Amino acid sequence: MVDIKQLTLYTNKLLQVELFHDYCPNGLQVEGKNEVRNIVSGVTACRDLIDAAVSAEADVVLVHHGYFWKGEDPCITGMKKQRVERLLRAGINLLAYHLPLDAHAELGNNVQLAQLLGLRVQGSFGEGAGPEIGLFGEFAQDQSAAEVTARLARQLGRTPTHISGGERSIRRVAWCTGAAQGYFAAAISLGVDAFLTGEISEQTVHIAREMGVHFYAAGHHATERYGV
Repeated sequence: MVDIKQLTLYTNKLLQVELFHDYCPNGLQVEGKNEVRNIVSGVTACRDLIDAAVSAEADVVLVHHGYFWKGEDPCITGMKKQRVERLLRAGINLLAYHLPLDAHAELGNNVQLAQLLGLRVQGSFGEGAGPEIGLFGEFAQDQSAAEVTARLARQLGRTPTHISGGERSIRRVAWCTGAAQGYFAAAISLGVDAFLTGEISEQTVHIAREMGVHFYAAGHHATERYGV
């Protein structure tokens, strides 16, 4: 058993939240009971996860995507009201870590995804609201585009969207989990054969085809299950 304040101090320090200027508050977002025994984790603090946490008699829900994002309606009404009300009624604390959980060198989504896919990390890239969160590195040997597609489908449990960059084989890769399609141009400047992220935008299709670099959108949720 641990006190929620002690747990929050520990996770805040572990994930170095002070280094980031994030789009949402990191740490304790909704306060519940003081004593913590059981923790349930998930990517997003959606209603299904909250219901599962209630069924599991959790004291904490730990997520990557919490609440109170910049630019959203701050009022606790509608869907947000239902979620927060469910947490408060059950006395469940909500701990959320966004960019700190992407970037952590050991526990982060990006480094964990690399381990899952067999990619050797060589460095980081991507300017943002704090430390660089994108990574680049290599497979042990050249892969065809079809082999990378199959590897992603096997490891992530879903078939990715692949925009071909031509006939080139894939060895050098850049990646950033979630909605990081905006990093594609920066990834190309690294001289990679492919870029992997969670989501795809219209313009990334043309960039891949015209620059001759493979683009993979493997799913926002699917690429961010690993930090939590």
